[in-house]
Amino acid sequence: MEYLYAALLLHKAGQKITEENLKKTLTAAGVKADDARVKATTTALNDVDIDKTIAETTVAAAPVASGAAPANEAPKKEEKKEEDKGASVEEAAAGLGALFG
Repeated sequence: MEYLYAALLLHKAGQKITEENLKKTLTAAGVKADDARVKATTTALNDVDIDKTIAETTVAAAPVASGAAPANEAPKKEEKKEEDKGASVEEAAAGLGALFG
């Protein structure tokens, strides 16, 4: 996966995805680049329109929480408090930050 991540990083930065650039990116990330995998990755991505592929790709659904109702049961409606509606963007971002360590 790190080879694809490095390729996507190069693409996002506007750099050409070449073996040399891919090796440099992997090395900068602390990954020992395998020449065969670098070559395979660059060859595989040679004719791929990355922007089009990203646009066409759907995002996978989030996993269901362990306490969720089964699919055949209707979820119970919960009353929302006025305080819950006022959650700030900073609070939401702080909660998301916990997902990534």
